[in-house]
Amino acid sequence: MHSNLRGALLSLASFGVYATHDVIVKFLGASYAPFQIIFFAGLLGFPLITIMLMSDRTDGTLIPKHPWWTMIRTVSAVLMGLGGFYAFSVLPMAQCYAIFFAMPILITLLAIPLLGEQIGWSRGIAVFVGLLGVLVVLQPGEVDFSLGHLAALSVATFGALTWVIVRKVGKAERSIVLMLYPMVANFLVMGAAMPFFYKPIPIEHLGMLGMMAAMGLIAGLLSIYAYRVAPAVIVAPMQYSQMLWAVFYGWLFFGESLDWNTAVGSLIIIVSGLYILLREGTLVVSTNRPVLESRSWLDTGIQSCIGVWLRLFERRSDF
Repeated sequence: MHSNLRGALLSLASFGVYATHDVIVKFLGASYAPFQIIFFAGLLGFPLITIMLMSDRTDGTLIPKHPWWTMIRTVSAVLMGLGGFYAFSVLPMAQCYAIFFAMPILITLLAIPLLGEQIGWSRGIAVFVGLLGVLVVLQPGEVDFSLGHLAALSVATFGALTWVIVRKVGKAERSIVLMLYPMVANFLVMGAAMPFFYKPIPIEHLGMLGMMAAMGLIAGLLSIYAYRVAPAVIVAPMQYSQMLWAVFYGWLFFGESLDWNTAVGSLIIIVSGLYILLREGTLVVSTNRPVLESRSWLDTGIQSCIGVWLRLFERRSDF
């Protein structure tokens, strides 16, 4: 099997698992506050981060070399996670993904002031068209703008900022530092909120939280292997397949249907995002490649940080 095809199939499998992961998030979100779900999901993730700490051979301490950027990224990651969990609990899955898909568009915009990226008129038009697609999904003036829509937009915004900062600090920051600080912040912030939001969790729901952790690990590994065997310009667009899973799962488990505004808006956003990805695939156009090099720009804070994982695995392979 050709390596590009193998990479595309691995990526499709990865985001199929991620979509299944998000079904559990939506199901649990109907019964528990986002603070509680994130707290226990993070708690289950600590064994993984401990193993990675033990296996990381990179010299250095856990003190960030760019403390201010690390702090901003950590706050953004916490807000992104809260927004993602809440959005899934109150909005249809397809509508959540449609708004999340604005992330590469916002990454392109944020890369201008933060990375010194220059975009030509064609990518500029793609960004503008993509933002119009977001407006089509949100239907301002026709549908009440809810807290769920704001939460979904926060995922796209804070997610874009999180990944641009990763590109900003480059290889100067240890991968394990980029993973550890948001996890610790989530644990502390969500733990502080527990007295106000905690509800007893039956054993079957604890099992679902365990499944979330396992799916995050499996999907993360699949995505890592996909990027190892195929270029980013082949692997990255596969993330849009989550819309198909969202429509199917939303109908199957939650009785959701895809409305025309979400369908048309999603199509506009996806076409815009694909154009940006393909243009970044030409090095003459972009030396930073902020969207392609973000690895998993659809990370909503619910999923594992694939780009950070990949950097750690790449560093280990150098020894």
